[in-house]
Amino acid sequence: MDQRLALDGRAAGMMVLLCFLWGLQQVVLKGTADDVPPVLMLALRSGIAAVLVGLLMWVRREGWAPGCSRAGAVVGALFAVEFLLVGEALRHTSAAHTVVLLYTAPIFAAMGLHWKLPAERLSGVQWLGIGLAFGGVAVTFLGRAGDTADTFLGDAMAVLAGVAWGATTVAVRVSRLSQAPVSQTLLYQLAAAFVLLTAAALVSGQASFNPTPRAWSSLAFHALIVSFASFLAWFWLLRTYLASRLGVFSFLTPLFGVGLGALLLGETIEPGFALGTALVVAGIAVVSAHGWIAVMLARYQTRRLPDQA
Repeated sequence: MDQRLALDGRAAGMMVLLCFLWGLQQVVLKGTADDVPPVLMLALRSGIAAVLVGLLMWVRREGWAPGCSRAGAVVGALFAVEFLLVGEALRHTSAAHTVVLLYTAPIFAAMGLHWKLPAERLSGVQWLGIGLAFGGVAVTFLGRAGDTADTFLGDAMAVLAGVAWGATTVAVRVSRLSQAPVSQTLLYQLAAAFVLLTAAALVSGQASFNPTPRAWSSLAFHALIVSFASFLAWFWLLRTYLASRLGVFSFLTPLFGVGLGALLLGETIEPGFALGTALVVAGIAVVSAHGWIAVMLARYQTRRLPDQA
């Protein structure tokens, strides 16, 4: 029997804060790119967070699920590819574009799980949400005038990062990692990201670190708050509350990203991109909130039955 709790004020407040932090991270990466290339920053934050997660597991004396090394390698590689694409996307396009297109990941995850797991079959309403989201992606690419090929390249990389993130979710769900401690999965991801992204930074000539106060502050934010604290808080929420209720908040992250990009970096929100963002956010909301909506409708119909009798 599922002992997870329904959504309450504490969970809602934590989810809003987490979505704010996740929307802010691309903005901070873009804003400090002159001091630290995004790929290097993502590598460093992953390495620091991996050490912290390992220490936490040791202090808690957490067990290590056997037989997960192959799945861990796959999930770690996908996680690294996701953030390599994010780092490269930020070199070519805006933080707002990156965060909106990256957060198409729930759509790709839902499609992958529909294909791999019978219990995750998508309903007609969810397919409508997927159609809205893909329509939004099309609008963001085709509905803007004056963008350079460089911007389109960055946008394409952000979409591919969303695909990699969605694939990571599917890989975890269909492997032994679905039964392993969440800290073990997170450690696989962070360790692989540190190794592969460090190599990518060295090979591409993006390994320079200008030790300004802004650079150190960005590293502390990404390593301690995003990669360590926020991920652990998210996993705690997943263990404590119903995932379908938490997923309702996923649409907030791209909204925060767009707003913070405009506020902190002075990024322009083009009309075509605004329309595309609205469609993507609507699609994510429909797909993620489908279970919650179904429960609400069922409760409403149950309440109406006595009145109709």
